Amino acid sequence: MVCSDLATIFIIRLMEATLRIATPLIFAAIGTTFSERSGVMNIGVEGMMLLGAFSAVAISYYTNDAWLGLLAAIFVGAFFGLLLAWSSISLKFNQIVAGVAINLLGVGIPNYLLIALWNKPGFSPLVDSLSPIEIPLLSNLPIIGSLFSSQNILTYLALLLSIIAQIILFKTPLGLRIRSVGEHPLAADTAGINVYALRYSCVIFSGLMAGLAGASLSIGQLSFFSKQMTQGRGFIALGAMIFGKWTPLGSLGASLLFGFADALQFSLQAIGVPIPSNLLMATPYVLTLIVLAGFVGVAKAPAAVGRPYLKGESQ
Repeated sequence: MVCSDLATIFIIRLMEATLRIATPLIFAAIGTTFSERSGVMNIGVEGMMLLGAFSAVAISYYTNDAWLGLLAAIFVGAFFGLLLAWSSISLKFNQIVAGVAINLLGVGIPNYLLIALWNKPGFSPLVDSLSPIEIPLLSNLPIIGSLFSSQNILTYLALLLSIIAQIILFKTPLGLRIRSVGEHPLAADTAGINVYALRYSCVIFSGLMAGLAGASLSIGQLSFFSKQMTQGRGFIALGAMIFGKWTPLGSLGASLLFGFADALQFSLQAIGVPIPSNLLMATPYVLTLIVLAGFVGVAKAPAAVGRPYLKGESQ
């Protein structure tokens, strides 16, 4: 009986950790889904997450308000999404190069500001963070009720946005337009759809979601910013998007899978399972490589993704 109770507690705690860890992946994967569905690759999601995470902490520190920090992360993410859109859509830069440049900014700017603002090269001071909230009725359910009382609002928002994004992308005229400019922008342009405006909107949205993902790390899961705290989560989110076949609900499922792998390695380390810690820590990254190796050739990307659109020119 005691073993059964311990197993139940372990599973519930593992599920709670899975949801918490998957939250930034869900936000980032949904954002990149919209960007790539419109035909623009967002390789810079990792840097946008870092910039969003830092902005959330900095504003929260100076205002003593985590909600203002969250708004700052959204704004900063959207700004760098706009920067990527301008360079990739208007200036026709190589989208991979533009994304890599934003990733470099995402590493360099916070590292400089950590020293400039707080004279600390690795960590920021502690700040206010988002508190867990309870969902009425659901939090009172037996056994699984704690799943709906141990998470902050961003986790619930990520799950809700996955459903809303799926409906928008596949059940509305707007979603059809987005998908059309990602598949055949010339045909969409001929039909009267503003290709540039839709692509700009989707890339800015992907930046906004990446900023939100960063904030969910720094003031959602933690109460500080640390150097390169995303640890490749932006690239894992890209893997989740591909595994999810460029759909929001598919990305949600893949993000939960990666979140589970990460949560499992933390849980196994906590209970002292005799497996080298370095091997356990590598689990989510190894899983990402396996998924990409197995699914990149199978999943079909939008036909025009990564290719700048020249108005009136056959693609």
